[in-house]
Amino acid sequence: MAERIPCEFFLIRYVPDVVKGEFVNIGVVLREAGAAATETVVRFTRDWARVRCMDAEADTTLFEALEGEIAERLRLGTADTKPVMQLLEDTLSNSLQISEPRASLAESVPAELAQLMRMYVEPLKVKQERRRTGRAAIQGAMRTEFERAGVWAMMRKRIAASTYTRPGDPLKLDCGYRADANANGIIRMFQAVSLEGDVDGAKGLAWAAPQLREGVRRVEGTDLELTAIVEPLRAVSASDDETEASDRYRFGVEAMEREAIRVVTLSDLARVAETARLELRA
Repeated sequence: MAERIPCEFFLIRYVPDVVKGEFVNIGVVLREAGAAATETVVRFTRDWARVRCMDAEADTTLFEALEGEIAERLRLGTADTKPVMQLLEDTLSNSLQISEPRASLAESVPAELAQLMRMYVEPLKVKQERRRTGRAAIQGAMRTEFERAGVWAMMRKRIAASTYTRPGDPLKLDCGYRADANANGIIRMFQAVSLEGDVDGAKGLAWAAPQLREGVRRVEGTDLELTAIVEPLRAVSASDDETEASDRYRFGVEAMEREAIRVVTLSDLARVAETARLELRA
């Protein structure tokens, strides 16, 4: 039997009202214990239902961005003598707290992190749990594939279009990165676009694409490849009015492709993530 790794973990809690003291666990920090510790990892939940039950106005996009910031600082801070937990306390907002450390023995750090998330953070699954659909489902699949490729922490998230267009532009691109020199440093951005209910997301992205492309060229000095991730046609056409759903789907795809937006389905995500891994040399 392989020797287990001594670890310690901390729970990250959302506390909307410190007076009431009520909280919900939203993440885990796990690190190897002892002087020779080499690895520290962090993961937040992907299901914010319990947070929204406690605080309907909670800014979950901020929490997601915070997870990426913490992960990046931990990844780059291996030579930093500053204690890890002090780093986290400096980074977390006032509404987030860190629990006392608890010990664990891990077969591997990734497996232990997944187990702790199931035990302490993720809501209990019920047999008739409502399936995530639409844009949220696509976003979840995107994150899963990019994490599996080891590049999610290296990517920019919630990219403000206003950086490249004009102040006040509310559009946020889900994620993106700058490719390596072999790809001429092109900027690749990805947006989850659901064609399940309507095509407003597709039309909005198509309208924004020329301005985004021009802005990236002006600000970054390189080209933009904009990719829309959509459901496969079969996922939206299995309805009472299959013809109408199919027509709407094709209209949305064609609207984006006319503006040189690359459109790929969920089945292509693994290939997209592998390209990112190669270009980011993860």
